Amino acid sequence: MTIIDAVKLTQDLIRCPSVTPADAGALDVLQAALGDLGFACRRLPFSEDGTATIDNLYARLGTAAPNFCFAGHTDVVPVGNEGQWQNDPFAGEVKDSAIFGRGASDMKGAIAAFVSAVSGFIETNGSFDGSISFLITGDEEGPAINGTIKMLDWLEKNGEKLDYCLVGEPTNPDKVGDMAKIGRRGSLNSSLTVKGVQGHVAYPDLADNPIPRLVKMLGGLLSHKLDGGNDHFQPSNLEIVSIDVGNSASNVIPAQATANFNIRFNNEQTDDGLQDWIRSVCDGVGGDYDLNMKASGDAFLTPPGRLSTVITDAVKKVMGQTVELSTSGGTSDARFIKNHCPVSEFGLVNKTMHKVDECVSLEELDQLTKIYSEILRAFFKGRK
Repeated sequence: MTIIDAVKLTQDLIRCPSVTPADAGALDVLQAALGDLGFACRRLPFSEDGTATIDNLYARLGTAAPNFCFAGHTDVVPVGNEGQWQNDPFAGEVKDSAIFGRGASDMKGAIAAFVSAVSGFIETNGSFDGSISFLITGDEEGPAINGTIKMLDWLEKNGEKLDYCLVGEPTNPDKVGDMAKIGRRGSLNSSLTVKGVQGHVAYPDLADNPIPRLVKMLGGLLSHKLDGGNDHFQPSNLEIVSIDVGNSASNVIPAQATANFNIRFNNEQTDDGLQDWIRSVCDGVGGDYDLNMKASGDAFLTPPGRLSTVITDAVKKVMGQTVELSTSGGTSDARFIKNHCPVSEFGLVNKTMHKVDECVSLEELDQLTKIYSEILRAFFKGRK
């Protein structure tokens, strides 16, 4: 069996312009590579009324436990202003010892690195005691409605159990081996509209200005310290992202004022608890208001254990450094997987993800492939 080249597979994946919700052949490329390695592949397209059909892929090698799963996504964000790119975003060209293209770091390069690592592991070990699987969605960069969530439901209904999961998101700030994620903060988006009565500024008694009440509500929210963080999480924080009254006149009291804010919260908070607190602050100010809140993910922590140990040991062996186990950053599909099994994230350097001329250096791709290879070797060691 020929070991799959991570560079070539990364290029082949980049050359599929899989901007969410389009697949553009990316999963075909991946399925062909996994099929050649003996994986049983299952395509899982999902859709809801009013949403585009998303294609997804679940592939498994072996039937025994433990099932070590690699999760990720082949969809990518739009290129933005293509004229600003120095390299064709979907050509996968190698230039200055790096592969350029949308998805190179987030996260087609990591997928290719893991496939290459698996092919080497099979070549070296032959049979092994357990299973290796891939859970790959085309909806991570989009609304995340028809991707990982529904795939996990399908797995559960069909008796497919994940025992451990490694998500290949680009977690490293500067170089491969800097950081792995063992949890994520939750995210709560809120839109607060305070209602009043429009009128002339010279006759405030005939109007009801909503702005002072909005300011007082926001002040009450900002003045409260949610928590001080803990050993694994930084303190929860609230950030106001916009305030708008839609008023272009200097002599008119507006009829309403709206503020949008986000709370990134740690595992000392809950979505329901934060929503109750926000409502109590607004009720304390009084008046007519509308409040819309939606959490895009709960805070979670995978306590240090077998999964984080094999990652830490692999990084130490390949890179000679100690990886930081962190919970920083935004949300990922790990927020869904954590309900099914222990999950951690480790991938490429994130400096160019979502940017013009996104790229991955050939050296970093090789380093990640070696780390993934060592993770597989250590995880299945002694289980043959």
